[in-house]
Amino acid sequence: MSGIYGALGVNDTDRVFINTLGQRVVYDAISQLVTRYNADINAQMRAFVEGAPTENFKERYKLPGGGRLQRVGNQSQPGAVKSTGQWDVAYPLESFAGSIAAGRVDYAYMTTEDLDRHLQTVMIQDTNTRRYEILKALLNNSARTFSDPLNGSLSVQPLANGDSVVYPPALGSESEATDDHYLVSGYAASSISDTNNPLKTIRDELEEHFGAPTGGSNLAVLISSAQTSKITDLTEFNRVTDRMIIPGANTDQVTGMPQLPGRILGRTDSGVTVAEWRWLPSDYMIGIVLDAPPPLKMRVDPAYTNLPRGLTLVTEDLEHPFKTSFWEDRFGFGVGNRLNGVVMQLKTNGSYEIPSGY
Repeated sequence: MSGIYGALGVNDTDRVFINTLGQRVVYDAISQLVTRYNADINAQMRAFVEGAPTENFKERYKLPGGGRLQRVGNQSQPGAVKSTGQWDVAYPLESFAGSIAAGRVDYAYMTTEDLDRHLQTVMIQDTNTRRYEILKALLNNSARTFSDPLNGSLSVQPLANGDSVVYPPALGSESEATDDHYLVSGYAASSISDTNNPLKTIRDELEEHFGAPTGGSNLAVLISSAQTSKITDLTEFNRVTDRMIIPGANTDQVTGMPQLPGRILGRTDSGVTVAEWRWLPSDYMIGIVLDAPPPLKMRVDPAYTNLPRGLTLVTEDLEHPFKTSFWEDRFGFGVGNRLNGVVMQLKTNGSYEIPSGY
């Protein structure tokens, strides 16, 4: 339920008509409810989206260089060094909207239950839209151009995709290099095994940039439900304890579980927390380091515009005999940290393919 009953202070078994509660009471309750919803959904995005939203339409990431110090004599000077690595990113900003409309007579007969159902629909649509835009930003390995009405054409970047950007040296190397975080497994999902273990490949690709700490990385891989049985059958896999079962004394237990979308299944001996996220395409996995800045940033309108952030009831329009409520959410997701994210497609050969619909 959307929670409108509690916000209005009525019992969910009561048949209460909206007109009898008063327009101001209902409006205040909806505002309170939507504020809680926006806070909740922002918390759920933290694995993918960095901190507070940004007002910037474009940013530049500056990087340190690699190499070694120069060997010098007693009376010689080293040559000057300068870090030159960088990459530019940009973020889209779009409006997503929906409306609730009813005739004069329909509105008069509208109950709290009816209103609750309508609000649920708007919130579900907003959640679905945000999730789709997050997945589109991560799964698409091509840069795209966004036409910004105020700032012209913006180049929205994907994760590291083998383009000309040179990244800081990976572990075991002293030289900057390009990188590609869109991988192909080389085997089908049905062939996942202790020998064909995609989790280790994804872990290695991330740890080469963010380090391999003693005791294991705080690293997560999200999989689709189509991969669950094969992944949980891996010898190194340790399942999350069923809350209905008390484990035996000699059973490993997974603790300190992070907040991730979907259902956390367990953790591997190689240091990967695995979550089943049913919204992922069946042959794709996404890996992220949870202790590093997330891959995406969410762009919103600047504060000086006074435009609201998050899902908002922006206006109500009365055009006899209809009354319409308009809801809007303005945001855009773009990759900022191009190194914190690995997408693997499970297939036998060929290059990475963007999943259908993204």
